[in-house]
Amino acid sequence: MTEKRTVGLPGFLLLLVFLLIAAVPVWALATMPLEGPDADPRAPWYVAGPLLLDLIVLTGFTIINPNEARVIQFFGRYIGTVRRPGFHWVLPFTRKRRLSLRVRNFETERLKVSDADGNPVEIAAVVVFQVTDSAKAIFAVDDYSRYVAVQAEAALRHLATSYPYEAHEPGRASLRDSAAVSPALTEELRERVELAGVEVLESRITHLAYAPEIAQAMLARQQANAIVAARSKIVEGAVGMVHSALDQLRDLNVVELDEERKAQMVSNLLVVLCGDRATQPVVNTGSLYG
Repeated sequence: MTEKRTVGLPGFLLLLVFLLIAAVPVWALATMPLEGPDADPRAPWYVAGPLLLDLIVLTGFTIINPNEARVIQFFGRYIGTVRRPGFHWVLPFTRKRRLSLRVRNFETERLKVSDADGNPVEIAAVVVFQVTDSAKAIFAVDDYSRYVAVQAEAALRHLATSYPYEAHEPGRASLRDSAAVSPALTEELRERVELAGVEVLESRITHLAYAPEIAQAMLARQQANAIVAARSKIVEGAVGMVHSALDQLRDLNVVELDEERKAQMVSNLLVVLCGDRATQPVVNTGSLYG
């Protein structure tokens, strides 16, 4: 079942009709005798009939606020949805179910799942959604808000098992890469909640961390990786500096170095450039070979 639009009559016009009908009993009571020899037998009908008709007309009035809809049911049958804000009159004896069309959002609970590498992680996300099909939202599921919340948790669990917490290979997406995983989560959620007449506008991870039992070990691994990367960069720069220094010494004819002296110079420069502590200079007063 999909939504179909229906248009209610102007409420103020029917309100005028309601008042005109209500004036008939007042006129009858004021002008027609109800008792005695001159009583008009039609007088009770002039009183009861308009009052009954007014009660029927009264059941059709409804007020619709901005970003709101009324789902109209006539004895269980869905006859349409009124979305236009204002004061309306629809078919009498109908059930007019209010439905908000405003943009809504919620944050999932923190879920503990395993990522693609098998590491336990804690993850949560915020989901922004809006009702687009009132018929599906009312009749396809019991509670569309609860339905969206459950499907959001299911989609988040599936996302967490599809990506690693952090990528160790170039070009591989990870949970920490919001630009890659957020569109994937949004697209999967849209497919899951389409049945409920809901459109997911945006979803984004709000919490991501290793589970407490492995957090310390993973922190140590991250620190080790950072140290290795930093040392590799330092060594790469130091080698370049040593190569440049040897080339300049040779090109400027500052000193002639044999292979053994070059090796000694390279060793000393690498110690100075790659060391993590301040170096202590040593003055050699003798020969390099003595």
